Formats: sequence, structure tokens, C-alpha cells
Amino acid sequence: MIAETGHFAMILAFCVALLQSTLPLYGARRNHQGFVLMAVPAAKLQFILLLWAFAVLTVKFVQSDFSLWLVTANSHADKPFIYRLTGVWGNHEGSMLLWILMLAAYGAGIAQFSKSMPDTLKARVLAVQGMIGVAFLAFSLFTSNPFARLVSPPFEGNGLNPILQDPALAVHPPLLYAGYVGFSLAFSFSVAALMSGKVSPDWAKWVRPWTLLAWLSLTLGIAVGSFWAYYELGWGGFWFWDPVENASFMPWLAGTALLHSALVTARRNTLHSWTMLLAILTFGLCIAGTFLVRSGVLTSVHAFATDPTRGVFILMILGVLVGGALLLFAMRSAGLSSADKNVPFQPVSREGALILNNVFLASATATVFLGTIYPLVIDAFGLGKISVGAPYYNAVFVPLITPLLMLMPFGPLSGWGQSEVLPVFKKLAMAFLLAVLSALTVFIVSAGHQGGAALGVGLSLWLMLGALADLAKKIRFNSVPLARLPKNISKLPLQQWGSVLAHGGLGVMILGIVGTTAWRSEVVQAVMPGAVMEISGYEVTFDGESAVSGENFTAEQGEFSVRRGGVDVTVLKPEKRFYTVERQSTTEAAILKNLAGHLYIVIADETITDGTASRVVRIWYHPLVAFIWIGGLIMALGGVAALTRREVKSFSNDSV
Repeated sequence: MIAETGHFAMILAFCVALLQSTLPLYGARRNHQGFVLMAVPAAKLQFILLLWAFAVLTVKFVQSDFSLWLVTANSHADKPFIYRLTGVWGNHEGSMLLWILMLAAYGAGIAQFSKSMPDTLKARVLAVQGMIGVAFLAFSLFTSNPFARLVSPPFEGNGLNPILQDPALAVHPPLLYAGYVGFSLAFSFSVAALMSGKVSPDWAKWVRPWTLLAWLSLTLGIAVGSFWAYYELGWGGFWFWDPVENASFMPWLAGTALLHSALVTARRNTLHSWTMLLAILTFGLCIAGTFLVRSGVLTSVHAFATDPTRGVFILMILGVLVGGALLLFAMRSAGLSSADKNVPFQPVSREGALILNNVFLASATATVFLGTIYPLVIDAFGLGKISVGAPYYNAVFVPLITPLLMLMPFGPLSGWGQSEVLPVFKKLAMAFLLAVLSALTVFIVSAGHQGGAALGVGLSLWLMLGALADLAKKIRFNSVPLARLPKNISKLPLQQWGSVLAHGGLGVMILGIVGTTAWRSEVVQAVMPGAVMEISGYEVTFDGESAVSGENFTAEQGEFSVRRGGVDVTVLKPEKRFYTVERQSTTEAAILKNLAGHLYIVIADETITDGTASRVVRIWYHPLVAFIWIGGLIMALGGVAALTRREVKSFSNDSV
């Protein structure tokens, strides 16, 4: 397979995207049906061309074709097959091609599955998608060509960053990109509506499933990335408030607000302008995240590129696309806002709860944005280097998100249009009582020293029990005989489980965060064989170490016998690896996993004291940490449930 065919396919896709971004718009404006209908085949053709280009690049990586600069720089013939495959997107150029392919896939999805959408609206949406495709194809072709040839190919490549040689690389980046790029459709729908000056509840119903798919992908991507960092980087943490971590978290927060806002627009025909603005800003944050990763302004394990010219190009894309959309919003939103005024609004209602949800989520997004960007701005102006970490976010982000969590269970139990506080609170009375009792128990047991942990446990239980109260309402728990409840549960439509699982999963996640943050313990010790360390009821004995080797690395492997209550539990074998091709070392943790907590062991370098060699060992015990990722998975299942039946139908716009 000739590499130049992939490059040529990208050039053809660029030309198709140019046509897709112009002719359908002209047709929609001039009522030229032929040009309007061109949008659908153009979107499908662009996807096919980019799929071919990506397939060519994948084959070249699998074959270890070192005549391509990208393969030479990021692969090696002795690398295991899975890492030759995932190495396609384990670099800037290949990951950018995957990003663009997914962008085209979403456009092709609209073209294929939105058959009942008005042709002019579909044409405008696909035209805006085409504009985004033009921008990023130009970026790839002119600054990041994945098919660049070497005049004198080497016999072997340089290999892949050892930290990226992990099965999670097969899942984490594609899920993140599917989330980032998925929000481009919400952006395109908003710009298309602003172009036409028309918006309706049907518009929101068309937008919401695609937004939900993007949110679902981003949720899974962040969860997988957090778990990957936890076991791979050897520091035992699940979140570091790294700027690039924040770059994925900000669109997630804004996208969550967008999901709820679009629901109000669909059900109550209001918040049109706010929903569109959220869609524009959410995708803007996605592009901003792309800038952080690919501009060279950050030095991070997450960063792909160090070329500032690429950063300038992405800033231009951000300015043109998002700046142009915001200008259009400023010109056209007044007419859309007037429609909102015709809908009566009651503060005590489901839409009232969702608006409060948006206020807190938007404020939280702003605080994360400030903490992420401010150090970069200070550095850019030569005013010094500062670091914004956990203390800032604990002081600013947590107080903003806490009232949101307190209000969350009220939303699903409130009615549209108007509700009364007392009936809703009665449904949550038992949940409130148990949550308060759990918080008081933690506070008393800790002798008043862990008020934050007590609040966190109370909030966790409040969300989980609130989700159960929502489920009880849906299955009519209080109004039917107990014998009928299993039948009611089995007949409950899957989409009705969406909010139950999403809100309950968040509660489970918070329990994990509180457990590992408040009650984590650590032992750091230089040991020799036979040494015994105690941590959280475990006895850990260092039995010694040995040399081992893998397909492309050698390693010093420690062996630790773990006992609890005098009973043998397991043997853990952490490693200090050295990758011979890349000439880099990594720390591979050994983890004893169970729901109660994780015993986490890493070995560091050997030290010499008074002529005696010893090994530095770090051991952590992370209580309840598994619930962080279990909660994330439950939240994602809520997204899957919400996409079924009713939402899936709206992909083809049946009965919206």
C-alpha cells in the first residue's frame, strides 16, 4: 500500500470539505435544491477519503515502514504488535488525523441518520462541519503531514514513549477525541440555527443525542485516563489538576451544562440563546484543549508537540471558528431571546433546578479555566512562573460544586412548569436524614478533625439515595403493591434509567474521591531483603529482587509478600523498567485491588549507605479508590441508557 495514496486522500478530503462548506450554504440561501442536497454525499465522501488515509497510515505502522518519518520517530520493529498499532495515534500527526477522521465520522453520521431533518437545516449543519474540516485538514496538511517521507530511511525506528506503551493507549485517546469532536455537532447546529434565525424544540431534540454521545465518550475517556495515570505514573494519584487534564475536564463541565440546558429547550421551548452560547463555548473549550496539547506551551506527559507555529495555527482556528460564531451570536441572538420571553418561568420547577445547575456548572468551568490559563498568561508576559494546583481548586472549585450536589436530587423529582417544595422534599426526607446521619458519624468518629470528609460522605450518600428516590418515583414504589415492583422495574424504559445512573454514579465517584483523599496512608522506606513494613493492617515483606525482561525492555523486579491478620494474601511484583531502544526508564506499580481499598507498591532506585545496598520502596493504601472508576462507569451507563430508544429515534428524527 503506497503511502502517497493516503496523502492524496487527505488532499481530496480537503477539497471535498471546501465544497461541503460553501455550496450547500449557497444553496440554502438561494433556495437551490441541487446545491443543498450536495451536503450529504460530500460529508460521506469526506469520511471515506479520511478513512482510507488513516488505514494507510495504520498499515505503515504495523509493517514498520521506516521510510515514513512518523513511523521512524514513533515505532520500532521489535515493539509488540499492539503498540505498533496504537502508535498510530500515540503522536501528534497521527492523533491529529484520527481527530479529523472522527470529525468526518460525525458529519457522515448526520448525513446518514438524520433523514427526516429539513434539508436546509441539514445543509447548514454539514456546511459548518465542512468548515471545521477545512480548518483542521489545512492544519494537518501544512504543519503536521503524517505521510512525510525520509530520503534515507533507517533500518530501525526510535520507538514509542515508554509511558505510552500501555493497553490504555488503545482506548483513552480515541474516547477523548470522540468527546471533543462530538461537541462540534452541537456547535454546528447552533451556528446553523443562528444563520437561519429559527430555533424550535425540535432543534434541541436533534442536538441532544449527539451531545449526549459526545458527553458519554468524554466521560469514559477521562475515567480511563485517570485510571491509566493512577497505575502507570507511579505516584498513586488519580487526578493532579494538570493543565491538560483540565483541558478535558472543562468541556466535560460545559457539556454537562449543555445537556441539561438542551433538555429545557426541548421540553419548555426556552433558553434558546443560552443553549446555543453553551454549544459554542463548549466546542471552543475543546479547541482550546487541542491548543494546550499541541502548541508547546506546556511540558506534560499529555503534550504531543513542542512547535509554537502549530500553536499559532490552532489559535487562528479558534479565533476564526469560535470568534466568528460568537459574532454571529451577538448579531442574531436578540431575535431568539425574544422567543424565550413568551414562556412563563417558575423558579420552583424542574427547569428552575436545571437553570441553577447551569449557573453552578458554568461558574465551576470558569474557575477551572482561570486556574489553567492564568499561569500560562503570567509566563507569556515574562512575569515569572507560578503553579496553580490542588489548594486553589479546593478553595474555589469545591465550594462552587458543593451546592450543585446538594440541589441535584431535587431536579428529577420536580415537575415541568411548576412544583411545590414540600412534596418534593417529602420524597427526599429519608435520603436527607440518612445522609446527615452518615456525615455526623464520620465527623464524630474523626473527633471533629475531618469535617470535609464528613461533608463528602454525606453528599455521596445524598446523591445515591436521591437517585434511588428518583427510581422509586418512576416505578411508583409508594403507590403499587410490592409484588408488582419487579414488573414495574422490568418494564421501565431504558432511557428512564439515564438520570438515575448518572446521578447515582456521581455519588459513588465522590465516595471514592473522599475515601482516598481523606484516609490514604503512605510508607516510604529504604529496605533490604527480609524487611517488614506495616500499613493499614497489612504486613508487607520485601523478599528480594530479580532481573526480568520483556519483548522490548529489561527490568528490576521486586517481590513483596503481603499478609493480613497472619494470613497470606498475595505476592506483589513492582518493576523498575528500562526500555533499551528509547533509553528511558519507567516505574511499574504492583497493586492489590479490592473494593475496600488498594495496596499500591512501587520501587525506586537502589541506594548505598555505609557500603550496604538497599532499595527505596513506597507503599500507599488507598481506601475506597476503586469507587472513583466504578462511579465513572455507572455515569457512562446512564449516558448509554439515555441514548436508547427515544433518543436513538431522534437520530433519525422520528417522533421528536
